Parts: sequence; C-alpha cells; structure tokens
Amino acid sequence: MKKTLAKIFFYLSLLCTLVFILSGYGYQWGVWGLGTGFTLLRYGAYAAIGLAIIQTTFFFFMKDSGVSAKAMVLTGFLVTLLISATAIYWQYKARSVPPIHDITTDIQDPPEFVAMQRLRADAPNPPEYAGEETAQQQREAYPDIQPLVVSASVQEVIDEIVAIIASRRWDIVSINRRDGRIEASEKLAWFGFRDDVVFRVTSENGATRVDMRSKSRIGRSDVGVNADRIKKFLNDLEARME
Repeated sequence: MKKTLAKIFFYLSLLCTLVFILSGYGYQWGVWGLGTGFTLLRYGAYAAIGLAIIQTTFFFFMKDSGVSAKAMVLTGFLVTLLISATAIYWQYKARSVPPIHDITTDIQDPPEFVAMQRLRADAPNPPEYAGEETAQQQREAYPDIQPLVVSASVQEVIDEIVAIIASRRWDIVSINRRDGRIEASEKLAWFGFRDDVVFRVTSENGATRVDMRSKSRIGRSDVGVNADRIKKFLNDLEARME
C-alpha cells in the first residue's frame, strides 16, 4: 500500500511540474490564452505546495518501506519543493514592488519610443509614458534608478551599448547615432513576453549622459523586471566605461 501511494505521489509531482512549466510555454506557443496560462500556473503551484506538505508527512510513515519507495517519495518531494519555492518567490516579489510596467531614468522627460511604435501597435500597453501615477510609484520604490554619466564620447558610449545589447541577445530595432537613440526588445523566457527598451545618449557639461527606459508590452505589473533590467544594464555599461 505504501509503495503504491509512493508511486501515486511521485507521478502527481511530475504532473504538477508539467502543468506549472507548460502554463507559460503553452501561452508562448499559442496553445491557449494568457488567462488559461495564469490559471494553470496558479493551480499547478497550489497543487505542488499541497503535495510537498503531504509527502513530507508521508515520508515519516515509511520507515519499514523499501529504498525504491522512499526514493520516489523523496524525489517527488524535491520536485514539488522546487516548484513551490519558485511560486512563493514570485508571489513575494509581486507583492514587494508596485504594480507598474514602465520604468525610466528620467521621469520628467522619459526617452521616447520612435522606431518601436510600429512593433507596439497592437500591444495592450501603449508606447507613451504611463504618466504621473507611475512616476510617483517609481520614485518611492526605485529611488536608485538614475541616469548614468560617463566621461567617454557619445559615439563611444553608443558602441558599448550596442555591444552589451548584442551580448544579451536582445533584438536591436533601431540605432540612430544622430539623435543618440537606440531601441531594442527582449523576449522573456517561459511566457515569451516582450519588453522594449530605449536609450538616449546625450552630451552634457563635457560628459555623456545615458538615459534608459524599459517598458512591458503586456501586463499591469512587471514584478520588478524592468527596474532590474535597467540597473543591471547600466551597471555593466559603467563597468565597461571605466
């Protein structure tokens, strides 16, 4: 009986994992809509958390069971634990950041999407800046999102930005050296969401200022992804310009 239950828990763990993973890829592949994807994600996570708790309890009643049965329960537990931890982390992350999806280093005069507008024509989130409400939430949540100022020339900085974009395998949409504007997009793994970025590189008081804006095409909250993208990119750019 215990061995049979061990097998059932093991296969249920695999099923939960499959549902959890395919929730995003199914949407990305066009198998189902975003609502269905999020529903599968949510219930896959709930099932994984429940199974992890059940298997933890069940394991203590398997002292006299064979090694194979114990191994199946332990493996199933580790799988569901991983899914549970991932779901709990993203839930915590979502609650710890404001529900915004448009982040910029210049709230007063955000860099504008120009070439990107045609690619965002059908996107739920328009290319225009989200507005003062978003700006206020950014000030409170991400006060460290600021422009980067370096001593190199504008064209040198543009070259470095393009090099970093290429190393990240983002899709470059436009490079306008005259206006100092670079536009690109990143396709996220799992659900395949597209986020767009625009850089504005200008000469300022004998130095070069870099402003960056990152905006999601879909969704109200970005779970902090756009802010993280700007921080990491500008940190890498600063390191390369030293």
